[in-house]
Amino acid sequence: MSQSTLPMLVIIGYVWPEPNSSAAGYRMLSLIKLFLAKGWQVSFASAAEPGLHRYPLTELGVTEHCIRLNDSSFELWLQQQAPQAVMFDRFMLEEQFGWRVEQACPQALRILDMEDCHALRDARQQCFNAGKAVAAEDLNSELALREIAAIYRCDLTLVISEFELQLLQQHYRVPPALLCYCPFLLDDLPLLPTPDYDARQHFIAIGNFRHAPNWHAVLWLKQEIWPLIRQQLPQAELHIYGAYPPPKATALHNPKQGFLIKGWAEDALAVMQQARVCLAPLAFGAGLKGKLLDAMRCGTPNVTTETGAEGMTLQCDWGGVIAQDSNSIARAAVSLYQQRELWQRLQSTGYNIVQQRFALAQHDARIWQQFSGVKQELESHRQANFTGLMLRHHNYRSTKFMGQWIEAKTRLAALSQPD
Repeated sequence: MSQSTLPMLVIIGYVWPEPNSSAAGYRMLSLIKLFLAKGWQVSFASAAEPGLHRYPLTELGVTEHCIRLNDSSFELWLQQQAPQAVMFDRFMLEEQFGWRVEQACPQALRILDMEDCHALRDARQQCFNAGKAVAAEDLNSELALREIAAIYRCDLTLVISEFELQLLQQHYRVPPALLCYCPFLLDDLPLLPTPDYDARQHFIAIGNFRHAPNWHAVLWLKQEIWPLIRQQLPQAELHIYGAYPPPKATALHNPKQGFLIKGWAEDALAVMQQARVCLAPLAFGAGLKGKLLDAMRCGTPNVTTETGAEGMTLQCDWGGVIAQDSNSIARAAVSLYQQRELWQRLQSTGYNIVQQRFALAQHDARIWQQFSGVKQELESHRQANFTGLMLRHHNYRSTKFMGQWIEAKTRLAALSQPD
């Protein structure tokens, strides 16, 4: 089959993928590879500025295209691409480009990749800051109204976490036919051997500093957890990695305390497998945690919270210890660091979780069967989603007129500029 006859997927990216900087970047790359492996062409488009650590998509045969917000040039380009499917990277991109996609290629399958449930993450952060538990009304925020509406307007939404799949179906009452469970997908299994207990030293924490849950975790480690660990392990060090560390983060670097801000790791797996224990004290957040998947892949037992392990355990088993407060986290970290047999047992559990929950082979057939089924019966699938039809009718009218108004205003401003 020639390149021109292969089906085309266009991905509208929130940012250019950085798989070594964030779990979102890693996930996007895995989705791209999934479609490529199925014989699709992939074109990735984004209005964002390229980041420092963007992945060279062209090396995979993916075409790249820079697009502009509120500009009809997008429709012209999309018509030329003639895609069979369009994927929105997060619901905000569906809000911005959904009506343009429907106008340019109405028969293209519209896929939403949530990355994580933004409404859940925001509700947890707001309630954490207010010092209260998340209640049902906290989940029914303006952000939730926007996110759930985008799900209804799309033909299929990829949900990364089983917990969030249940939340969408039970709390928000989203029909199961609109949702597809699609966790991290690893195609490089079985796992390779990693250094054993005696060959490792120190602790590691890793995560993009621009992500609020990660920054809070660093502060929690600095102010409460690490001093407790250091009291019992005075020679141990905590190596903190993450993309885009701000000055307020680098200011925390203190060799005397063994608290070392390392910044971006070019190879996260290489630094992870040198550490004996991974620390991920996440007080709030959503989705699946790429840092904990990496830890288990590398045979590095971890200490995290219930939020950190959410959607990743295997029948209540975990490749580390789950704890909720500073003292419990510190005690678990010290025990893991010092007890070889405990460390080896939890390492083995982590390996098992990776292979049973996140191997591509465990999910590939199911995901592709659902995708193909929706694609083949697209019109009847859309007609059965009356709420989606209604939301598209009203929302696309308003966003279309707003987008056209902004575009006209921008052109008028350009014309009025003196030569």
